Amino acid sequence: MRTTTILVFAFLSYVAAFGSPSQTKGLSIVVNGRSTYHIVIPANADSVEQHAASELQSYFKQISGALLPIEHEPASYGREILVGRTAETGKLVGDKTLDSLDKDGYLLRVDGQKLVICGGARKGTLYGVYSLLEDYLGCRKYSATVTVVPRSRNIRLPLLNVLYNPFFKWREVHYLNAMDRGYSDWHKLYSLSDQEKEWGMWVHTFARLVPPDKYFGTHPEFFSEVGGRRIPSGQLCLSNPNVLDTLVKNLRAMMALNPDAQYWSVSQNDNFNQCQCDSCKALNEKFGSSSGTVINFVNKVAAQFPDKTISTLAYQWTRSAPTHIKPASNVNIMLCSIECNRSEPIATDPRSASFRKDVEDWGKLTHNIIMWDYVVDFRNLVSPFPNFRVLQPNIQFFKKNGIRMLFEQGCGANVGEFGALRTYLLAELEWNPDINVDSVMNDFLNGYYGAAGPYIRKYIDTMEDALAKSGKTLDIYGYPYDAINSYLTPALIKEYSRLFDKAEKAVAHNPAVLERVKRARLPLEFAILDISIHDVTPELSYFNKRGNVWTVKPSMRRLLNSFVKEANKSGIQRLQEQGTSPEEYKKSIEQLLRVSVKGNLAFGKPVKVLTQYSDAYPVGGGSALTNGLHGPADYHTNWLGFQGDNCEAVVDLQGVKSIHEIKTSFLQEWYAWIWLPLNVKFSVSTDGKNFREVGELPDPVPDTTGGAFVTPFNIKFPTTKARYVKVDAISRKVCPDWHIGAGGKAWLFIDEIVVK
Repeated sequence: MRTTTILVFAFLSYVAAFGSPSQTKGLSIVVNGRSTYHIVIPANADSVEQHAASELQSYFKQISGALLPIEHEPASYGREILVGRTAETGKLVGDKTLDSLDKDGYLLRVDGQKLVICGGARKGTLYGVYSLLEDYLGCRKYSATVTVVPRSRNIRLPLLNVLYNPFFKWREVHYLNAMDRGYSDWHKLYSLSDQEKEWGMWVHTFARLVPPDKYFGTHPEFFSEVGGRRIPSGQLCLSNPNVLDTLVKNLRAMMALNPDAQYWSVSQNDNFNQCQCDSCKALNEKFGSSSGTVINFVNKVAAQFPDKTISTLAYQWTRSAPTHIKPASNVNIMLCSIECNRSEPIATDPRSASFRKDVEDWGKLTHNIIMWDYVVDFRNLVSPFPNFRVLQPNIQFFKKNGIRMLFEQGCGANVGEFGALRTYLLAELEWNPDINVDSVMNDFLNGYYGAAGPYIRKYIDTMEDALAKSGKTLDIYGYPYDAINSYLTPALIKEYSRLFDKAEKAVAHNPAVLERVKRARLPLEFAILDISIHDVTPELSYFNKRGNVWTVKPSMRRLLNSFVKEANKSGIQRLQEQGTSPEEYKKSIEQLLRVSVKGNLAFGKPVKVLTQYSDAYPVGGGSALTNGLHGPADYHTNWLGFQGDNCEAVVDLQGVKSIHEIKTSFLQEWYAWIWLPLNVKFSVSTDGKNFREVGELPDPVPDTTGGAFVTPFNIKFPTTKARYVKVDAISRKVCPDWHIGAGGKAWLFIDEIVVK
């Protein structure tokens, strides 16, 4: 890993110890493909030291062809590479220096004819080997599958005297590449397997520690009181002493099954339904915020397990720090930045002022904080997300505020936009927040994408410039269409396409690199597909339109098919955090392409909406119901939404017509608090005042059915005369008790009323 500031330190340290550079000769380990050096490890070398020696031997062989033997001490070969804490290492560098190494810190030193590589008790020695290979020998691990090893028959090192302890003591990047053990070790990250060993439970654990399906029936008082009643899907009643006793008993049983785990999360469920009972309200007032009630509870849990670390969340309704109470010494705070804007650095963005205050306030109470930061668009994992310029300043902000543990949440095991690049940059920044991030990015782009690298860099910079110029925000639950007036304007989309055309042409001769470039292009293609749903321009539309005759553009169908094919080939399993495979996405778009224009008496006709629809997702009001476009399984597109209310809409056919069929569709996605209507009534009228019912349909799907899907509600009846057609959809209005939003307002989404 490049550590520019460390190289400066190493150079100055050497001059002070050994004299001017002109007096130095460096260390030649391999000459003309041959070496007289041995790799020496401690007599009782642990697994990390053995692995470090083996990796050094392997890479030296790959670079030069020379195979350096690995020997256990005691050994005396004169020319030695001491890996780990050998007896000779202590003599050369001194016990005081060794004691100054943190568990992940490392030391590189050339002393005479010897090279010393050693590190802290965890993986410091291994990290020292990888730093030597990367910083001085030009090796790179760009991804879990792409490693670059320069070839040379000579390996020569300068006279080194480097000691580095990372500021961040716990570093995790939640991306697919970082889940590979070889990659995470090279980049000095805590891998998912490390987390599984150290963490007995990981966030949102109230429901696991006191399961509602086990306790709610007999002890509803254990759970949140919301709206005057207890609900099973909210939080725990933290003022109830029996809840504490039950949770501690269950936690103790879990610890007995995994006694080596150090961290145990006792933390809120992922919803806003905190307990509103009088006792919990009194605690909130006493401690100045809801977080104080949680800390009061968690401190009591921690007191029962003094040899463990009890972690809890400062997240959403508990993000603000409490007053008159501090976390116990063995309580860890996991502070989450989920609400922050991603277009500007946290340190200077006016919209992040409240979060900055929370960081400062928590820092006054404890230094045992993990920062849970977000670096991905959760709603659309494969979507342009120009947040590269805030990565370094945000991590530097965390460092400045004394936070020593970082969890950068990307798209996890999914393949997302520039996943390899983001993982690489974040790993570098977590290890050394002060790197030259432009140089690191260029090194990656040119190494990973070859001759296409400069074009992709231009694509990234152009997009970042456009976002900055627009002054718009960047949200982790955004859509490409949200950026139609900032970094995804029609003109910019054309420019991006030209850049990728050039990038593909530059590496057309190299199939492996070409595939990487095509994968990098997928987010742009997804943006074109998403924006075209909204029928923005003739170019950004799925349709050729000639009056009442709309046909799907062959070019758009080809793009859709190509996107799905390449997405599957690239290993993309889901397009958003909660699901949606490429094939499911295609199916959703196909729903849109079945336009209702020809033969639809309601097409283009005026609609009067009699109940209050929401402006949160603007689609043009009632006109969205007769514009010919069917909404896909995505509530942001073409759907007219009602929050906590029914939908009553009347279509004026602008003349008495003979009709025999009425169709409409509704959406269900309960994760987003959206359900199908309980029932739908269809009525007709010739005067707009006196309506006659022609049919009624009940909800055909259980409310617990998951996923995002569209359900048609179609009714046929004997031919009748009518000018006005009314659709009455009855909403459930509130989320059911089993749902995370229990008691909150439920959504109803309707699209396209078709009359035949």
